[in-house]
Amino acid sequence: MPELPDVTVYLEALETRVRGKRLERVRVLNPFLLRTADPPISSIEDKTVTDLLRVGKRIVLELEGDLFLVVHLMIAGRLHWIDKGSEKRGRNVLALFEFENGTLSLTEAGTKRRASVHVVRGDAGLKTLDPGGLDVMRVELAQFAEQLKSENHTLKRAITNPHLFSGIGNAYSDEILHRARLSPLAMTVNLSDEDTERLYRATQQVMHEWIVRLREDAGTGFPEKVTAFRDAMAVHGKYGQPCPVCGAPVQRIVFAENEVNYCARCQTGGKILADRALSRLLKKSWPRSIDELE
Repeated sequence: MPELPDVTVYLEALETRVRGKRLERVRVLNPFLLRTADPPISSIEDKTVTDLLRVGKRIVLELEGDLFLVVHLMIAGRLHWIDKGSEKRGRNVLALFEFENGTLSLTEAGTKRRASVHVVRGDAGLKTLDPGGLDVMRVELAQFAEQLKSENHTLKRAITNPHLFSGIGNAYSDEILHRARLSPLAMTVNLSDEDTERLYRATQQVMHEWIVRLREDAGTGFPEKVTAFRDAMAVHGKYGQPCPVCGAPVQRIVFAENEVNYCARCQTGGKILADRALSRLLKKSWPRSIDELE
């Protein structure tokens, strides 16, 4: 799922292409994509884009008439820019937003249709789609700490909760927790002030560094290689590979369609965290520490 760094770079690319441009036509090619009926999707046609915003992991185009086009890419949704006059269209296209200077294409890989488009009117309408999480790039340490400890959850769950923090998902949360040297299963209320500050600094550092990386990768082009798995990541998607800090093999906890990646030596004092399915299967054979694997 595109997270804060990916969405930020998407918005920067759109800023140079569609701000001040007229949206001439919208073609929704999959009926499950559009989640609102009032205002109708046709109401944004022939309107000029006046601003671009990020609301959590959502990309928002503000248009004349106090209208907002809100795109949530979810896991497999992606955006592509097609220059005016190009025949390029691509596969798995769910919608085409035709501007006077080019077309914004929304695609979604796979068969599950999770990406969504909303059209809302006014700030009140936009607010209904805002989970309300704090902007981690602007929040101060004291407010971050208060929000983090407002509920007792694991760190992984807390920093990926869109009602607490804005724009952090499965991929970058792994990177943040590795940078902060904290267990993904540590409970928020048990964090010391030192741990909390380290998590706060790591969150801002990781997000800033990846925004810069992705911005440099895209250059003046449109970001096309948006993925949750990147070679330069420390632990996310690196199960079994050596941790770049200590060299120990990266571990994982698998749940539903996601997995948590972490370094046992750097983050959990050498303890291997139980994987619900596999640890039950292996029982006494389940390794308790990273030393048992080496």
